[in-house]
Amino acid sequence: MNRIDNDLRSIQEARILVENAREAQKLLAAYSQEKLDRIVACMAEEIAQHARELAVFAQEETGFGNWHDKFIKNLFTSEFLYQKIRDMKVVGIISEDKENRTMDIGVPVGVIAALIPSTNPAATTIYKTLIAIKSGNAIVFSPHPKARKTIEKVLDILMRTAEECGLPSGAIAYLRTVTVSGTAELISHKDTALILLTGVPKLVRLARRSGKPVICSGPGNGPAFIERTADIKKAVRDIIASRTFDYGIVSASEQSIIAEECIANEVRHELRQNGAYFMSPQEAQQLSSSIFRSDGSLNPDFVGRSASEIARNGGLCIPADTKVIIAEQQYASAANPYAREKLCPVLAFYVEKDWRYACEKCIELLLNEGRGHTLVIHSNNEQVIREFALKKPVSRLLVNTPSTLGGIGATTNLFPALTLGCGAVGGGITSDNVSPMNLINIRKVGYGVRRIEEIAPDKLLQTSDTGYDALCFADQQTADLPDLNELLNKLLKQLT
Repeated sequence: MNRIDNDLRSIQEARILVENAREAQKLLAAYSQEKLDRIVACMAEEIAQHARELAVFAQEETGFGNWHDKFIKNLFTSEFLYQKIRDMKVVGIISEDKENRTMDIGVPVGVIAALIPSTNPAATTIYKTLIAIKSGNAIVFSPHPKARKTIEKVLDILMRTAEECGLPSGAIAYLRTVTVSGTAELISHKDTALILLTGVPKLVRLARRSGKPVICSGPGNGPAFIERTADIKKAVRDIIASRTFDYGIVSASEQSIIAEECIANEVRHELRQNGAYFMSPQEAQQLSSSIFRSDGSLNPDFVGRSASEIARNGGLCIPADTKVIIAEQQYASAANPYAREKLCPVLAFYVEKDWRYACEKCIELLLNEGRGHTLVIHSNNEQVIREFALKKPVSRLLVNTPSTLGGIGATTNLFPALTLGCGAVGGGITSDNVSPMNLINIRKVGYGVRRIEEIAPDKLLQTSDTGYDALCFADQQTADLPDLNELLNKLLKQLT
């Protein structure tokens, strides 16, 4: 009975929150970019003061990752992201071409339903709130149950600060009674305009069935290819730093290493020198059966854990200074657990004859899981890099950089984002690193600059005298004609 009551309470709460957000957004729609920017600046400045506290809180509540790296992510969203969006024109007149007499007007989409993962709860909540208000939208959150307290703590700070700076009450809100039924009501409500979903795979199907536009980041299964011309020492350092960042829970993180045969031994050596432990086939089999459950789902006891914790939980004995655990593999089939996304510092290692074979292996891995997401290549051969860029089913190809930090725009000039679109191939509506520009509609304004007879004058001259004379007459004597539309329709039939 209590569960039924919670479902009903959650559904009713979702309805009220969306309706309140709709009314708040009507007020927001009249705000200038300058007024929205003042609110965003207040939120960013205030939440940055709590970045460390929230990182510790998130790690303690969820048990995922480590607070030092979560602290970096919180600063990344509250400071680095803010600097990126501070001067962006998103609403109102965002561009004007006086020569061609066109304008672009940014129009907020309305009420956004936001779903937050338990793996990156604080940083993702900060990020989504800032880009939503920057673009004049209201946003209602459904917190992940495993990170509910962290998400609520972040939102309470942001809501209080924003409303003190002039944000209408209800423009930022969250479900306090979180159930699947309530979340379903939130995302399917008639006044919800867009669903912004990050890292909650179980709700992707529910979101798509809602009939609403969905911006989502799917599972990452990004390969890291080390080509023979690469700086191998740097490539290995980048991969290990990336794979251990927050203990591997960022979706852009590398999941596999693919090395060309001629440099494979050197790559193995560098990996061992930098804290990698290569498992025996028996150890790899033992660990895979622990990381993945019999139904194929990830065991949460291994998600976001250090290499030593993973080994202990999986019954392995490894050196104390191990940073990543590696399983040498040959095949990238769906039945191979090491060919899937592993939200912890565990990597698969493949050796291929040359870059063409490596190219095919990357495609196999991405089509198995992670299509539309991210791939990284370490190479100084520009031709090979371009071949990879042209052929891989990903939205981000990263070159000579750690994939985790490069994918989110920290070590690259991609837009700084914690929602990484996977495009149509990944089931979303954008392949962008999602920015405020993805949360608006662009109204096109075009002034008349030519008359209809200027479009194809040569063809008009080839028509019958009657047809051309009729067009000229229509242009000069419009007021005397009983039905100009009818005349133009007849003319068009003659032209075609």
